[in-house]
Amino acid sequence: MSQEASQSIAVTSSPPEPKAAPTIVPIWLIIAFFLLLWLAMVYFDQNSGWFDTHVYLPYRSLAELETFQPPPRGGGTGQGRENFEKICALCHNSDGTGRPNQAPPFVGSEWVLGPVNRLIRIPQLGINGPIKVKGVEFQGTQNMAAMGAALSDQDLADVLTYIRTSWGNKASPVTAAQVKAVRTELGNRTQQLSADELMQVQ
Repeated sequence: MSQEASQSIAVTSSPPEPKAAPTIVPIWLIIAFFLLLWLAMVYFDQNSGWFDTHVYLPYRSLAELETFQPPPRGGGTGQGRENFEKICALCHNSDGTGRPNQAPPFVGSEWVLGPVNRLIRIPQLGINGPIKVKGVEFQGTQNMAAMGAALSDQDLADVLTYIRTSWGNKASPVTAAQVKAVRTELGNRTQQLSADELMQVQ
């Protein structure tokens, strides 16, 4: 038999080409699909907030967003941070590092981490004269005014708590009751304190 005849027989004897036939989707697959869809809807309902504006709308500024952040470790509040930025950050910087020969740092400061009764007096009355912080003496271009005197007991406590628990500082929070007790002890005094005078407070 010739080679051409063998190829002709091989072609004509091949099986017919398969054809697609309609099939019925199993009912269990349809049920599983709708069950998954229903579970997804339940999950969305419980976790989406239903497009609440408090969740989904952008804030107008970074400062506004930061007031809604969780409080720092140790009990600081968003209000404490906000008041710190308004009152203290201009001289001491937002990161608490201070300014050379003008405002001492809060980060790792023995004055910040020391006795609460001593710390409360600083923003309540201000400081007059040089002060040594972490081995560096700060003469200052001007005396520190009583920046916290106008704050309420709670607001001043929140600011001091923020300072004592931020930037790696790990000190106990300050309470409004502690601020009130110090203010009662100071009475009507408005004269600024010296570093030597502050060191006598425990």
